[in-house]
Amino acid sequence: MSPGDSGNGLLSEGTAVRVLTLNRPESRNALDGILHEALLSAIRAIASEPEVRAVVITGTGDVFSAGGDFGLIQRMQVDPALRRATLDTSRSLFWALLALDVPVVAAVNGPAVGAGATLALLCDIVLMADDAYLAEPRVKIGLVPGDGGAIAWPILAGLPAARVYLLTGDRMPALEAHRLGLIHRVVPRHELHAESMALAKRLSELSSHSVRATKRALNLQLVAAANAALESTLSAEEESFDTPEVHALVEAQAERRKGG
Repeated sequence: MSPGDSGNGLLSEGTAVRVLTLNRPESRNALDGILHEALLSAIRAIASEPEVRAVVITGTGDVFSAGGDFGLIQRMQVDPALRRATLDTSRSLFWALLALDVPVVAAVNGPAVGAGATLALLCDIVLMADDAYLAEPRVKIGLVPGDGGAIAWPILAGLPAARVYLLTGDRMPALEAHRLGLIHRVVPRHELHAESMALAKRLSELSSHSVRATKRALNLQLVAAANAALESTLSAEEESFDTPEVHALVEAQAERRKGG
């Protein structure tokens, strides 16, 4: 992938250390259909680029990602075909991240919410700004975190903590995420970029074979859990778009637009 942003909301820079930056600041780096596909394409491309030895994923500005784009959620609610296609992309992105042999560092520079939190937690090593937080609030609007969140959170944080945060949608501050083991380190915001790049550079200079083989071994637990549960959670998310809560949310937004 050539460096730069081709209008798809994703900045791609660097060679040995490839930096992927979610770049939709007007929507708090929310994942719309275009950015979702661009991220999947970038991960797949990196898998075939031997010169890339490590990846950093981060967000523009002071937000990692606000999760699913609300406009996309509205369209998915009324368009079952779009709903299935979007969840197909979620499935593909989940497996592409797990299958990528190159180590991936998440530089969580601000809130990582919903699909944004899932993206961060599927990275191999997560560094988080001290004022950032994780949240999986889909339950609050009647949706299910079918994209892998319900798989990654309990494996990383343990089932009791995952139950609390996924069932309530509460925010998890960076220090709590570190205490529970979801992330590797909490870093002062102004040091996050340099720390993440230094770590990725260090990884890129290690034996490619040993790093890749070790990553595959470490991911076996997630792979096994996903083989058992990902399809059922994706189906549950697809069905949840028909809940009364999501209907009400979409109708309320439509009324606000009429009034505005």
